[in-house]
Formats: sequence, structure tokens, C-alpha cells
Amino acid sequence: MRTATEPTPSGVGEPIVQVSGLGKTYAGGFQALKDVSLSIRRGEIFALLGPNGAGKTTLISIICGIVNPSVGSVLADGHDIVRDYRAARSKIGLVPQELHTDAFESVWATLRFSRGLFGKSPDPAHLEKVLRELSLWEKKDSKIMSLSGGMKRRVLIAKALAHEPKILFLDEPTAGVDVELRHDMWRMVRRLRDDGVTIILTTHYIEEAEEMADRIGVIRRGELIVVEDKDVLMRKLGKKQLALSLQAPLERIPGNLAALPLELSADGLTLVYTFDAQGEETGIAELLRRLGEHGVAFKDLHSSESSLEDIFVGLLHSDAQEKRA
Repeated sequence: MRTATEPTPSGVGEPIVQVSGLGKTYAGGFQALKDVSLSIRRGEIFALLGPNGAGKTTLISIICGIVNPSVGSVLADGHDIVRDYRAARSKIGLVPQELHTDAFESVWATLRFSRGLFGKSPDPAHLEKVLRELSLWEKKDSKIMSLSGGMKRRVLIAKALAHEPKILFLDEPTAGVDVELRHDMWRMVRRLRDDGVTIILTTHYIEEAEEMADRIGVIRRGELIVVEDKDVLMRKLGKKQLALSLQAPLERIPGNLAALPLELSADGLTLVYTFDAQGEETGIAELLRRLGEHGVAFKDLHSSESSLEDIFVGLLHSDAQEKRA
């Protein structure tokens, strides 16, 4: 399943980030990105997933104007990131993966300076609002070096929001933070989305994307291999399983059922039926009917379905097989 460019469906927010034919080749010939085209919709949470070295950070760095592309173009809220850098960059807030900021400055001074860098007039009320939403108000006069790792992560987010960007990039925002802080950040991201900020998220925590994202993009070896609405992706590529606990062990699957996607446990007491998440509930009724014809009785059944992590791993595995073919 491959999607290089997907049109924006009618009734959905227009693109706020438009990436067209983007490529990046570093010195030595390493091709980090290959013909990437992507539309990110205004007001959505978009999760970019991929293994280490897949090109996630390179893509974000180009969109944010930190790295120049070898080929292709990027528009941020209508502004070309190369030709109209200052206007484009003013629309973007970036929370980097690494914790780096001036350790000897106070939290308040850091935010005030960051806002001024983008030519914004002083607005203490806005900075106070940002700090309060991130539970940093009581730390506004503290030097950053005195803060915990989780608090420093919050300061990076506050810095990125100081100039009121329309687009916010979060590069592994919850890496190394505890579960409570992670859930706090999820709530904050949803509030920002509700306020009209577009969120682009990279994460190694698949449950984070499953919990928060409206759409999912998967990148591997510098290529986007899929871009899809999260719910549609899980319907299209997800699998369901029905596990039947049998009343008596089977030696083998009955002959006319062997062609079905059935697996029998080693002890013969559990039969597992795998089917597409999009449908085939009617197949369950047929399965049970045919088992009854063979006198196979069950005492319990349990259903489950794929998580986004299962789908992600499956996509990477199938893409790797395709590359080798």
C-alpha cells in the first residue's frame, strides 16, 4: 500500500503544510529522503512513524527550514520555506528531541527571548497563559539548570509556543518522561489542536500515535510508504482473531476446514480464526456452523483485534519483503 500524494477530501481542512517532490542527499551520496510528497491539514494531529534512520528528523528539519532540500519544495501556511524563510518559519514552532536551551537563563527570560526572535511584540499575558497550561508558572523565575528533565521538556514546548505558531512540530516529545507527564502532554496537545494549532508528531511510542493522531504517515528508508486516516488504516490493515476454547482436544483441523485461516494449538484445545477487520463477521457464523457439523464443541470464545503497533510492524515487514523481491 503506497501513497506518495493524497488529495485532501472535500469538507476537510485545507493543507497548511504542502510538501512536493522532496528529496535530500547528503555529502557522500546518502539519500535521506526520496520524492516525498505530503499534505498536512489545518488543525489536525499528524503522526509520522518510522524506524531509526528512516528520515523522520530530516523531513521535519527541512520543513522547519533547518536543512535545505536537494530537490522539491515546502509551503508552510502558503509561504515557501526557502524563498520566504522568515514568514514561513514564523508560522512554525519546533520542539526538538534533544534537551538544549540556555541552562543559566530563567524560564521567563527564555520565553521572552524566543518570542522576540520572531519579531513578536512583548505579550506577558500570552506567555503567562502558556506557562500556566504547562504547569510551569510557579517555575517562571527558576533557572533552567535547576529543573527536572520533565520540566525542561515542558520549557521546550513553552519556547516553541511563545511566538504563537500555527504549526507545531513535536519530535519525540515524551522520550524519557514518566507516564504521568506523558498523559499531561497528550491533554495539552489536544487543547492546542482544539485552539486551531496543527500538530505534527514523531514518536517511538506507537500507543501515543494511536491515542492522539487523526492521521498516520509511515516512512521507511526515506520514502513514505503509507499516509492514511488512523481509523481507516486500522480498518483496512487490521486483523481480528477469534479464539475458541474447545471442550475436547482435536488431533487436526477437520478436512473441509483446513483451507480456512485457522490455527490449532499444540495441545489441540484452542482453535484460532483470523479474519479482516473490515468484515467477515458472517464468516464466523459459517465457521461455527461447520464446526458443529463435525461435532466440534467449544466452551468459550474470545475476540481480539490488531493494534496500531501490529499494523506498523506489518507494514515495515511487508515493505522490506517487497524491497528484496
